[in-house]
Amino acid sequence: MKPTLDPRTYRPLVKLAIAEDIGEGDVTAIAAVHARTRGRAWVKAKATGLLAGLPVAEEVCRQVDRRLRVETKFRDGRRVKPGDRVLDIVGPARSILAAERIVLNFMQRMSGIATLTDDLASRIKGTRARVYDTRKTIPGYRALDKYAVRVGGGVNHRDGLYDQVLLKENHFIAAAAHGADFAATIRAAREHVGKSRLVEVETETLEQFRIAMAERADIIMLDDFSLADTRRAVAEAKKRRPRPKLEASGGITARTIRRVAETGVDRISIGALTHSVQAFDLALYMERDA
Repeated sequence: MKPTLDPRTYRPLVKLAIAEDIGEGDVTAIAAVHARTRGRAWVKAKATGLLAGLPVAEEVCRQVDRRLRVETKFRDGRRVKPGDRVLDIVGPARSILAAERIVLNFMQRMSGIATLTDDLASRIKGTRARVYDTRKTIPGYRALDKYAVRVGGGVNHRDGLYDQVLLKENHFIAAAAHGADFAATIRAAREHVGKSRLVEVETETLEQFRIAMAERADIIMLDDFSLADTRRAVAEAKKRRPRPKLEASGGITARTIRRVAETGVDRISIGALTHSVQAFDLALYMERDA
């Protein structure tokens, strides 16, 4: 299914970006370019990867100046190579110049996330594992970051704290202040949400993993497990009915992801998809077309 992005999630972000960058007006363009000058610009790919963010780029141009016309040459999820013409923008030259950096900022980040996700997902083809993102996103921009992950062939983890239980080390420490041990904390969470939410438990040892499995966690995160311990956990989980989903996490890179996937885990969550992504190389060039 083609990933979708609700315009309601990015229209306010575009408005914020315009207020932040253009403010009362682009003084450079106003000073240097005649108000009646029309122009054409094109965005060029300078690297190989997946595009993401074209609907947002169109919205930027619409909000900057409704007279701007965007002609897209590709669609989100398409692979581009250096030199490919991604889109054209036609209209008042001042407005094109004002929109330039905002268009590129959105598209470079989103395409960078999609490209990295695609690379990692391609490395584990043929295994049962899927690449998952995390909540390590830019505040306010999570919907865009997670959309870009989907464009790249990844899967979204929970959207926020509200839609899934995920018990982590700090939850267990806080719960212990009132006498709850590891198992009791999981039971309390399950009793609270019933079947209305998935319950995931982060574990750091095989002992914790076995407790989480005994307490019927839906998903068990194997945080920083060795490959050997991950294989043991997979083997033990196979004997359970219903079998919990197993999620590997912690320091997984392009170099190691295949070995992790081959252990038989279902999910591999990687914060780097969104928290430290490299911007995809795009550039905008003005033409003399009036």
